[in-house]
Amino acid sequence: MDLLPPAGEPPKSVLARGLRLLDAFGSADAELTLTELARRTGLPKPTAYRLIAELVRWGGVERTGSGYRLSIRLFVLGQRAPTPRGLREAALPYLEDLYEATHENIHLAVPDGTDTLFLEKVSGRRSMPIVSRVGGRLPAYCTATGKLFLALGPPDTLDRVLAAGPARYTPHTIIMPGLLRRELARTVDRGYAVNREESEAGVSAIAAPIIGPDGRPIAAISITGSTHRLDLERLAPAVRTAASALTRELARELARR
Repeated sequence: MDLLPPAGEPPKSVLARGLRLLDAFGSADAELTLTELARRTGLPKPTAYRLIAELVRWGGVERTGSGYRLSIRLFVLGQRAPTPRGLREAALPYLEDLYEATHENIHLAVPDGTDTLFLEKVSGRRSMPIVSRVGGRLPAYCTATGKLFLALGPPDTLDRVLAAGPARYTPHTIIMPGLLRRELARTVDRGYAVNREESEAGVSAIAAPIIGPDGRPIAAISITGSTHRLDLERLAPAVRTAASALTRELARELARR
């Protein structure tokens, strides 16, 4: 059961309103003012002030000179979640191997609603700077990892994406329903997904799925970098091998429990 009410529906409980304040912080927000928090949550400004003050006292939010920001306590709390932590720890050697082989940006991502959420990122000085960050998310339809979640995951996720109306991030973003469905069908046939400048100009990626016990992807590994430098098809065997090896390792770990 969701703790937060659907978008647009006023939260009723104090807990739900407090969670909505925390959820108002996007991946690109270093801090937000009280006015911005009230606007994003739909809460009256006095209510938002009272609740954010409680979150400050608890330690989940910090005051800044001009507003509020999430605190390190939330990061520490998130590290206690067993599934993401175990997945990141298991995946890290494979991510590091891919980085050493390519010196590109290597991601571990998981599905999060209609988005792809980045759990881990390995990069270096030779990697192309890109917008992704650990804890950040991007729409699934315009990312390589996200296309895997749409192609191999529950069908209703794609229905929600199309119902919301995909936005165009670059001239190459696939937003037409028919074209997107064909792209996802090709993803199923290939066993990997590609993103050719669909979320960020000049940036392409290739991803392979990590499959769970139910046959659906629980995560994905991707290689991301400059379109002019990446040979996506040449990199396909490497990313698929890493994802398959991690899938087997996780299955063995699950069988031992």
